[in-house]
Order: sequence, then structure tokens, then C-alpha cells
Amino acid sequence: MTEASEPAPAAMAEPVPVVNAANALTALRLVLVPVFVALVVVSEMTHPAWRIAACLTFAFASATDLLDGWIARRFKLVTAVGKVADPIADKALTGAALVLLSWYDLLPWWVTLLILAREFGVTLIRFWVIRFGVIAASRGGKAKTALQILAIVWYLWPVPSAVTWVGPWLVGVALVVTVITGLDYVVRALRLRRQSR
Repeated sequence: MTEASEPAPAAMAEPVPVVNAANALTALRLVLVPVFVALVVVSEMTHPAWRIAACLTFAFASATDLLDGWIARRFKLVTAVGKVADPIADKALTGAALVLLSWYDLLPWWVTLLILAREFGVTLIRFWVIRFGVIAASRGGKAKTALQILAIVWYLWPVPSAVTWVGPWLVGVALVVTVITGLDYVVRALRLRRQSR
């Protein structure tokens, strides 16, 4: 067989650079966490202008979570660093918001602790099964995230006292979906491990 007739070697996929748009947005979200915390502390949840600034910062940071995931999938920029940093940034932002709302007596501590236990529990499970495969985010998980963000935004914004009753309902719905999707994640993780044996 001549050299010209030998099959060409398979083209190797180019490695994805760690420094990319998706990871930059994740890093930005991490940077915005202390900024958000500082704005809430300055507001003491009593000064409307500072509360609005904190709310907008939280909303913008939350939006980067949706955007960085879309960019990573659309342009094939998924990296190991991003897989680890993204959930850390999400939990840091949401966790900080929940703790602050409870600290200022706007949200019961048991609600915050239950949501945080679910979020960190799922993160630990994700790392536990990562060598067997990645569990894709479900529609319920995406709904859970949206509901949590909506509830937190509602509590951060200085809404009129006449409609403050909406907040507990938003938190209640978010809490139910959070628990249900957490249990679903556990079931899917156990199923993935069994299938991989």
C-alpha cells in the first residue's frame, strides 16, 4: 500500500480554551455576589433606592446564568472548569440572597435552610455520579430556578405593602418545586449509577 493510499488520521477535536465567553460570564457572576451582598447590607432592606440597586444586581447576575449556559452549548465552549464553577456561582448567588433575606427577617430561616440543603445536596450528588455521566437539567429544574429567582426578586424589590402577601405564595410554590425536583434528581442519579455498573 502506498503512502498516498493510507487512510488519513482522524481529525482531533481542538481543545476548548478555559478563557472563553461562557466562563467569563460565570466569573462575572461570582464577582457580582459580594457586590450584591454589599448593596443589601447598605440598604438594610429599608432604603428603597439601595434595595432596587441590589435587586437589579441580583437579576442581572441571575441572567448571566442563563446566558453562559446557552453560549457554552451553542458554541461548544463547555469546559471542566465551567462545569465546576457554574454551579458554585449559582449556589453562591442564590444562597447569599436567601441568607440575607432571612437575616433581615423577610424569609423564615427554615425555608432558607431547606432550599440550601437541597441545592448543596444536589451539587454533591452531581459530583458523586459525574464519572458515570451528566444528568441533564430537567424542565422541573429550570422551573425551580426561575421560581426561586422570581421569589427572591419579589422580596428584594420594595413592593407596596398592599401586595406583600404575594411573596409567601411565590416562596411556597418555589419551595414545593425545589423539594420535588431535588427528589427527582436523587432518583435519576441512583438510576444512572445502576445502569453504569
